[in-house]
Parts: sequence; structure tokens; C-alpha cells
Amino acid sequence: MLSAWLLPERIADVLPAQARHIEELRRALLDVTRRYGCELVMPPLLEHLESLLSGTGRELSLKTFKLVDQLSGRTLGVRADTTPQAARIDAHLLNRVGVTRLCYSGPVLHTKPSGLHATREPLQFGAEIFGHAGLEADLEVLDMALDCLRRGGISHVTLDIGDARIVRGLLAGVVLDEQGIDAVVQALAGKDAATLKSICADFPAEARDGLQALLRLYGGAEVLDAAQRTLPVRPLIQAALNDLRWLAEHVAQAHPEASVGFDLADLGGYAYYSGTRFAVYAPGSSDALLRGGRYDEVGAVFGRNRPAVGFSMDLKELAALTPAIKQAAAIRAPWAEDASLRAAVRALREAGETVACVLPGHEHEGQEFDCDRELVSVAGQWVLRTL
Repeated sequence: MLSAWLLPERIADVLPAQARHIEELRRALLDVTRRYGCELVMPPLLEHLESLLSGTGRELSLKTFKLVDQLSGRTLGVRADTTPQAARIDAHLLNRVGVTRLCYSGPVLHTKPSGLHATREPLQFGAEIFGHAGLEADLEVLDMALDCLRRGGISHVTLDIGDARIVRGLLAGVVLDEQGIDAVVQALAGKDAATLKSICADFPAEARDGLQALLRLYGGAEVLDAAQRTLPVRPLIQAALNDLRWLAEHVAQAHPEASVGFDLADLGGYAYYSGTRFAVYAPGSSDALLRGGRYDEVGAVFGRNRPAVGFSMDLKELAALTPAIKQAAAIRAPWAEDASLRAAVRALREAGETVACVLPGHEHEGQEFDCDRELVSVAGQWVLRTL
């Protein structure tokens, strides 16, 4: 019989020191997004399933825990991603005509871990811009994402940019069902040339050759030049390549410490993204630390198909890669009913100090906080003394 205290696989408690570090990161990153004009929202953990999975495709459905609502009998989902909820809030609760910038921070739950060492309960932090279809919003989200990582202590990163429109442009006119599209996407993502060749055998020559060329189109800025020469001249593809070049140039100017690259066959979240997509990698991380891009279809089910672009990351993963902020030393104080002592402790706390009172019977126990001063009585006055 399993011990009652054991948690499900890939679910873990966050203990005090790490929890404090995560909370400090959360506050710092919310400050960054606030400075960009983002408003904080707090969607619920549970929603009707069709609302949670709006415009997200099969991939998110497989990640989502599903259960039956005992009140209504309808199927509910535990959110695996907060973006569809933000889209619902933008579409039906705020219902604004112009640009809306939203940010959020809260747990999500996954049926399976997304990586070898990933948790099934990430603490998702993200930001979205609704209502602007231009590249200005894509660039603002990229700037915000990189500024958040820098504020969290990570600046030397690799930014990988791509665009879902390239594959859509290549597949235009090719008759494929959802299964066939998934097979193409999987072969491209896995750089599986043999499988891709087999899948594309009966495709028109332009589509077949273009898809196979994507397997070689990864690297630096030269990738865009090669793609311009190699891929078919189609409006969707040309628009995507031009947008990627524009974004890369502006990011390089504002964030010279970031290495910008391209992998035109990387189609993570293909069913989700409608345009540019990006991933940020950091030293010490086996997978992308942050992902984002444009997903204009996410609000379609809500009747307001607004332009949308954003990013998200797991604060737990970010905290694991960054050193904790050194805590200001605390003050140790005795416990007593003495009104003057209680007033002195309250005044110190109101001034921003951490005061750890030693409860009766625990005078010889260690404290989590590093106390460098203590509150002592001298001639009837409570004063601070250095330890």
C-alpha cells in the first residue's frame, strides 16, 4: 500500500526557500509586464472543456485533465494553458475595441510532462496583446519576453524564430486531412528526411521540394537568404520571410546579448500558431525556457476572432536556472505580552524589516531567516543589538 504522503508522479511540493525565490520572480516579472501596460487577470483553474480548447488543436487536448461537473453534468477541463482563458476574457468580459494587454501567473496542470525532467504542474507566467495585427505587437511581445528573462537573471539567451505561414504556404493546394498534416509536421520537427520524402511522394513538385528544403533551413541570418532563393515565390511565404527578417533586425538592435537564429522546420504548436512563433533557450535548460508567437485564431470560438500574440513560461523552471535573491538579514525578538515589545516589533515590520519572534519553549531552535540583529531591552527601552 502506498504511503499517504506520496504525491503523484511529476507532482511536487515547493518548499520555503524555493517558494520564496519563485514568488520574488513572479513579483519582479509582473512589474516588467506592468511597465509595458499589461493588466493582470486571474482566470479559474476549471472551465468548460470547449472553452479551454478553443482554437488550440489536438495537442492541448491531450494535455488536459477532463472531469464531469457534478452540478451541470457537462465536461470540465483543468487548464493546461492560460492563453485561451485570456482570449475569452478579452472577447467577452472586457469586450474592448482597441488594443488590450493582459498578463497572468498561475498553475496549470498537464496529463503528461512536456519533457524528461518537467513537472506536470508548471507555474505558468505569460502576457498577451489582443487587437493589433501588425508586427509592432509581435516585436513588443518579444521585447517583453526578453526583458522578463533579463529581470529574472538570464540575459545571454538564444532566440529561435520561425513562422507557421511558411508550411501553410507550401501546403496550399495539397489535399491533406488532419492526420496527414500532423504527419508532415512531425517529420519536419524531427528532421526525418526519409519519412518526409515518403509522405510527400505524391505532392506537387513545388510543395514536395519546398518541404524537403525546410529540413536544411536552420542557422543564422543566412537562412532567410537561402529560403528566399529556395522556396516557392508565394505571397504567404514571402510575407513570412520578410516579417522574420524585420523582427530579427529589431531584436538584434535592442538585445545585442541575445543570439538570434532560425529553424524553419521547427513547428512546435503548429496547430496553435497562425504566424510568427519563437522559442528562447538558456544555458542549463534542456528545452525552451519560454515560447510564444502569434495565434490569431484563439478567440474564434468566442465569436471575436481578434489578432493575438503573446508568450508564456514556467516560473518553476526559471527559478531552477537562476540564483535566489539574497535575503535581507532578519531581526530576532523575544516573545512576551509586554505592550512596548509588541509595539516595537510592529513598528519594525511596518518599516519593512523581517522580525522573527522566538516562541516560548523554542529559544534554542534555529531559524530559517538569517538574523544579524536582535531586539533587547535596555533601561526599559527596546533597542536593536548586532549579533
